[in-house]
Amino acid sequence: LLPAVISLSRQTQIPPSRLLMPLAFGTILGGMATLLTTANIIVSGTLRAAGVEPFNLLSFLPIGLPVVFVGTAILALTGKRLLPSRHPAGQSARVVRLRAELTSLYGIEQTVCELSVLRGSALAGLSLREGAWGQRLGLTVVGLIRNGHVSISPSADDLVQEGDAVLVQGTPRESDLLNYGLRVVPDADTSLDIASPEAVLGEVVLSPHSRSAGKTLRELHFREKYGLNVLALWRRNKPEVRGVSEVRLAAGDALLVQGPAANFRLLRDDRDFLVLEQDPDAVLRPRKARLAAGITLVTLLVAAMAWLPVPVAGMTGATLLLLTGCVSMDDGYRAIEWKAIFLIAGMWPLGTALATTGLADSAAASVLAVSSGFPPLALAAVLLFASGLLSQVIGGQVAVPILLAPIALALGAATGADARGLAMAVALGSSLGFLTPIGHPVNTLVMGPGGYTARDYLRVGGLLLIAILPVILLGLHFVWNL
Repeated sequence: LLPAVISLSRQTQIPPSRLLMPLAFGTILGGMATLLTTANIIVSGTLRAAGVEPFNLLSFLPIGLPVVFVGTAILALTGKRLLPSRHPAGQSARVVRLRAELTSLYGIEQTVCELSVLRGSALAGLSLREGAWGQRLGLTVVGLIRNGHVSISPSADDLVQEGDAVLVQGTPRESDLLNYGLRVVPDADTSLDIASPEAVLGEVVLSPHSRSAGKTLRELHFREKYGLNVLALWRRNKPEVRGVSEVRLAAGDALLVQGPAANFRLLRDDRDFLVLEQDPDAVLRPRKARLAAGITLVTLLVAAMAWLPVPVAGMTGATLLLLTGCVSMDDGYRAIEWKAIFLIAGMWPLGTALATTGLADSAAASVLAVSSGFPPLALAAVLLFASGLLSQVIGGQVAVPILLAPIALALGAATGADARGLAMAVALGSSLGFLTPIGHPVNTLVMGPGGYTARDYLRVGGLLLIAILPVILLGLHFVWNL
């Protein structure tokens, strides 16, 4: 939904910061209403492994649905006052054309210039790759002009010749101009060249589980791989326009990218990146869409009625989508979150060890020693707050439920309280990562495009937590008799 919401923001002139955090928080709230959330599935699997009846698809609905209603009401009533009204670069005025808007927001409108290649230049006769303009001069080549013909987003193999004019993004140093035989063309009009019909500007966000995190654009060979230029990077509520190729990327970074429209499709096929502009050439397949919707609804019905276990129903539905051609094998393979799978596989033995070695029982005994005589609801509150607190700092969708679910089962066995109710407290608490950008992957994803700061999450998420925590505790009391 992120590209669609960004497009809606531009069409309605509503700042993206007013829309993206509600989108993220709404996603988290919705996930609390069914089993189909990573933390909920992990806790249910822990119950099954311990010989306790696992949760079904709708086990979370009696508590999750009121949480969704209350959370939505809070965002609707207070969002206008609490949500920041800012564009990613803090601009308040809207610009009519998207290209002009992006160059203005990322602060590059004054950093594009035209350089003339003088006779005897050290860069003449070399391709753009061989010339290493980024490494040597700290500049990004966005266009090449020869004999009056403008080539926007040239290939890295294009040769630079004497007399050429090169459009670059960045501020050249006088010493580099002298050493490499270049001259700034005075009063050159570059405003139209950087985003001509031959090349488009777009925003790209690094996905939360991107394999590119921690690497530089140079190490990724970004230009060579995708044929696109990265003109600027948005991070921590401000743009970076110099030395972008040497900056180590982090999840949530937003990149201003320029190049041929066809090359953006390569990025759309790469799960490491999310292109915020919708694909204008996307082909709609109404019949396949209806078939996919039908298969999805039948899969959910089968799981909800417990005619098949949820994993079996889900796998059957996915297989039908592949066999009917609604999803290609390549798309299905790319849709798998391999990092999440290996993280769960790696941490699951830790949760098993907690249960089999007695560590979970020891932890439960420690909790009971502190809370001796407390009612079961108080124990559920402890688990809820503990999982919610941990989710703010380590992300609650995998690690927190694996660590705390065995302790919840041990507490249930020691006190006679409903172990499934205590486990649900852990599952729901693991999805309360509203207070920090790293509390949930969707928080990280919208931080760059929305221009949010850590304080924004604390302000809006804090009020949301205050509103929904009593709802969860009341639900645990009345639904699970805690």
